[in-house]
Amino acid sequence: MNNNQFTADFQQLFGHPAQGLAIAPGRVNLIGEFTDYNLGYVLPCALNFSTQVLFKKRDDNQVIVYSNNYPGEQDSFAVDDTISQGDSQWGNYIRAVVYVLKKRGYPLGGIELLISSDVPQGAGLSSSAALEVSIAGALNQAFDLGIDTKSIALIGQQAENEFMHCQCGIMDQLISAQAAPGHALKIDCDNLSTEKVSIPSDLNLVIVNSNYPRKLVESEYNQRRLDCEGAAAKMQVSSLRQADLTMLESTKPVLTENEYKRAFHVLSENQRVIDTVNALANNDMSALRDLLAASHQSLRDNFEVTVPATDGLVDIISRALDGRGAVRMTGGGFGGAVICLCRDEEINTVKSAVEREYQAKFDLTADIFVCQAGTGLQVTEIA
Repeated sequence: MNNNQFTADFQQLFGHPAQGLAIAPGRVNLIGEFTDYNLGYVLPCALNFSTQVLFKKRDDNQVIVYSNNYPGEQDSFAVDDTISQGDSQWGNYIRAVVYVLKKRGYPLGGIELLISSDVPQGAGLSSSAALEVSIAGALNQAFDLGIDTKSIALIGQQAENEFMHCQCGIMDQLISAQAAPGHALKIDCDNLSTEKVSIPSDLNLVIVNSNYPRKLVESEYNQRRLDCEGAAAKMQVSSLRQADLTMLESTKPVLTENEYKRAFHVLSENQRVIDTVNALANNDMSALRDLLAASHQSLRDNFEVTVPATDGLVDIISRALDGRGAVRMTGGGFGGAVICLCRDEEINTVKSAVEREYQAKFDLTADIFVCQAGTGLQVTEIA
């Protein structure tokens, strides 16, 4: 993103310079899928893709928002009115954050916002969380609200849950708010404690977006959450975090098939997160390969969120690397991306295999991103 052009765009739109800039990254989850809302463990890292928000306070109560990603579109609303959904889908995320801040009693006023993002949308890299966290960061700075990064993440999650009606866990917002460069973040979603996990310097994060057209998947996503809650209730625990595989097996006769399979995935995936932290500490590619492969198989067979295109990408990359890398589906599923961990010398192997085989088999063109672990929310005043 060209910052000089971005600041010039703000000046042209509003007739004066911005007072500050908030930047929040997208993320990729290395392992720990669908464990977050079950209060388990996740291991995401931020990426060097981000959403940037230029902002300036106004003297009235109007919130006026433009996005460079949607030229010609604009959203505006009064901060002291009842906040409800508007016509702009991306604009609703700004409304969602304002709605939550108001509900929590924070004093807000009018503000001008210009958004620009290079987080790929629809790839499962959490462009929505990057937007929520950057907007919350901008409002926090502009109105001197004194909100810490953990609370900013919780505000973003609440915006998603209550206003956007997507029952996501805390992972996406927390890594976007708190990431450290060169590290993944092991998050305990039960108490929100975090542990920085160094990513070996010779390990690349290669993200391959399937570009499979993701349909409306919220209903599928929310149904799986209900299956997990149903399994926990029948095991008489408040969440799957309090369960184990022995309890699951003893309760199996009263569980539906889906409740059993969903819970089996979550409980085994939690252990895979812990094991992956150890594998990264030892830079053990063999262990990483086995752990990510087991995660993908469970997402395919037990959680049933993969599609032929993402299964195909995992297969293509696995065969090309022949044990010299680790790969699995990442994100919410039903399309989206796969994550591959590999050494420098294997990047071209991955690229050429995908380019040679993927389109021929699925009539889709994949986007390939070679990434590093990025930095969490940054907010700066512009002099």
